[in-house]
Amino acid sequence: MHLRLFEVARDHLHQTGMYQVVQGIISPVNDNYGKKDLAPSHYRVAMARLALQTSDWIRVDPWESEQAQWMETVKVLRHHHSELLRSPPQMEGPDHGHAAVPELRLLCGADVLKSFRTPNLWKEAHIQEIVEEFGMVCVGREGHDPKGYVWESPVLQRHQHNVHLAKEPVQNEISATYIRRALGQGQSVKYLLPDAVIAYIKEHKLYTNGSSREGKSTQSNEGKTS
Repeated sequence: MHLRLFEVARDHLHQTGMYQVVQGIISPVNDNYGKKDLAPSHYRVAMARLALQTSDWIRVDPWESEQAQWMETVKVLRHHHSELLRSPPQMEGPDHGHAAVPELRLLCGADVLKSFRTPNLWKEAHIQEIVEEFGMVCVGREGHDPKGYVWESPVLQRHQHNVHLAKEPVQNEISATYIRRALGQGQSVKYLLPDAVIAYIKEHKLYTNGSSREGKSTQSNEGKTS
């Protein structure tokens, strides 16, 4: 579906380095993202909302998809961070009496760390700002070496304290690309998507051969994997 994922955390125990995730934000990318087979944003926003009907902490934010043009990842981070400072999420429980400033982090797969090495894909200044000002949570993926990516990059190595490498206890290599391909080939995606999303896809005939509009080629656009 081409989404940017963010998590909001607060300092949970003062000066201990421990944090509690209090909110998740899903931000469907703009229609001008420039990738082939990108479904129109209003469909992607609707599907994300259907998928999150039962979530009490993850929300869909359509702001990015509603802009006049595609935006780089760091600009989307800046926007959501300013919104969080203006209206921070509420915390519940006896340990949340302090007014901690919320932190916003980019949640992504380890392949995004690898993409930082691709020439002309990301601006060096943007990588610096993402890891220094915001931080990242990277989930491991088969065939990727996130620790190696960090050590091979002077910027990531310098700010490694701000790059959290999360290892899933149960490996799941299902990707959005795989699901779109399966749909295009008429295969079942039962149990891979919520039933409400599958019904929506069928109703609007999405991801079938010839159904998605082709995006323009934008080889200079960073963050195509984010």
